[in-house]
Amino acid sequence: MPGRRRARTPLTTAAALAFALAVPACGPAPAARPESAPPERPAAAAGESPFWVDPQSDAARQVAAWEAQGRNGDAQVLRRIADRPMALWSPGDDPGPEIRRARAGARAAGRTLVLTAYNIPYRDCGQHSAGGAADAAAYRRWIGAFADNIADAKALVILEPDAVPHVVDGCTGAGHHDERLALLAEAVDRLKRNKNTKVYLDAGNPDWIPDPMDLVGPLFRAGLEHADGFSLNVSNFQPDSAGREYGAAISEAAKGKHFVIDTSRNGMGPLPVADRAQAWCNPPGRALGTPPTDRTGDPLVDAYLWIKRPGESDGPCRGGPPAGEWWPDYALGLARRSTG
Repeated sequence: MPGRRRARTPLTTAAALAFALAVPACGPAPAARPESAPPERPAAAAGESPFWVDPQSDAARQVAAWEAQGRNGDAQVLRRIADRPMALWSPGDDPGPEIRRARAGARAAGRTLVLTAYNIPYRDCGQHSAGGAADAAAYRRWIGAFADNIADAKALVILEPDAVPHVVDGCTGAGHHDERLALLAEAVDRLKRNKNTKVYLDAGNPDWIPDPMDLVGPLFRAGLEHADGFSLNVSNFQPDSAGREYGAAISEAAKGKHFVIDTSRNGMGPLPVADRAQAWCNPPGRALGTPPTDRTGDPLVDAYLWIKRPGESDGPCRGGPPAGEWWPDYALGLARRSTG
């Protein structure tokens, strides 16, 4: 799925100044749900989430900036994002500083850190989030540093969104398949040497690989045997019910492996258009989905997570900034349409 996201990016200069003034220094796709349908709700309230909330997220900084400008109504609405846990996407150069900052915060709060490792070579098939490590050796060094900086903290890692599905759909060139799956398997083993780290390999979404059985073999080659499970719907908009059905089919063929679902922006389901190219990149009219929780009411679903950070752009489409950059207007729209 093209148009992923990068690590957290700073606010605009004006917003950052306002923040500084306000804060002291320190199978076929499922049918789209009608636009009027209410968001699916979780089995547990957002306050019961065991995951860490980042007080320095772009959403939190935007809340402070708007409060400093007197935009208190908008700030209060945006707290529907800022006050909830989201995955931290580690930078591709040196993951250490950000992970150490987050690790310290999560430990102090007694919460689990949610991280996304996204630096596989030939990432995103050269599209909006193109890049990744220069080669296999660089990736091994990077994932080693990623794991070292987690250390013994309680952490849940989403490993390389898109990497396995892009092998299955042919977007990643055939000459790179064996290396990619081997690197993923090595990454699973390295991360699992950390006694408190859970690892979930990405398996795309129900609207991407029509037959979920096509993913099972590549997932096992990528280390699923030693991982805790797989992730679904990262940065996409498929409803929870579709993810549960799709994940259960994979699980049945994958020795009962559990899974997590990204619910960050699926509160209204996918954009009801036939052209997939119009549906994935900053689609209008979407809403926040099920708040992050590990109380899912489904024995196969370990957690609903906000892996994609709501308000970060999918790419330069529909007036959006580059992939991964903070877009406050889009974030506010997601929050306004949320009932949570």
